[in-house]
Amino acid sequence: MPPTLEERIRRVRLVLLDVDGVLTDGKILLHPDGGESKTFDIRDGTGIVLAAKAGLRVGLLSARYAAATAERAAQLRIPIVRQGAADKLAAYEDIIASEGLKDDEVAYMGDDLLDLPVLRRVGLPAAPADAVPDVQAAAVWVSRARGGDGAVREFTELLIRGQGLWEQVVSDLAPVRQ
Repeated sequence: MPPTLEERIRRVRLVLLDVDGVLTDGKILLHPDGGESKTFDIRDGTGIVLAAKAGLRVGLLSARYAAATAERAAQLRIPIVRQGAADKLAAYEDIIASEGLKDDEVAYMGDDLLDLPVLRRVGLPAAPADAVPDVQAAAVWVSRARGGDGAVREFTELLIRGQGLWEQVVSDLAPVRQ
C-alpha cells in the first residue's frame, strides 16, 4: 500500500522547485539587449522563507540558466540552486547525494515534461494547477493555484502544516514595522 499524503509530508526534509512554470508563470520577457525578465510572486517567496524557518531545506532545479533566477535565489537565501540542468534527474541525484537524503525525504514541484523523471523518483511529487496533464497525473498533490501565482506558497504551507510546525513558525515571525 502506497504511503498516504500525510505520511509523505512528514518525511519531507528537502523541497525542490522547478523555476519556469512553478515559481514563475512560465513567460519570459526578452529585452533588446538579450537580457530577460521574469516575475516572481512575493507570497511564493514568503512560503520559501517560512519553509526554511520550519527547518526544511529548499532548492531550485531548472533546465535553463537565468540571472533573474540566481538573483531571486540569493534574495531568498535558497541554499541549493541548480540551473542549466538539461538532465534534471542527474542533477537531482547529485543534490540528494550531497545532502545525504533519500528519495522519500524529497518533495518536488514541477510543471512540464522535463520534470517527469524527478517527479517519478521523489517521495512527494507535486504540480501547480496549470501543469501539463502528464505531470498532473504523476503528481500526488496538485495546487489550486497556477505556477507563478501562489502554487509554491500553497505547497509550502501544506508541508509546514502537515509537519505540525505552522503555529511555531508563525509565532516566531518578527513584528512587521510599517
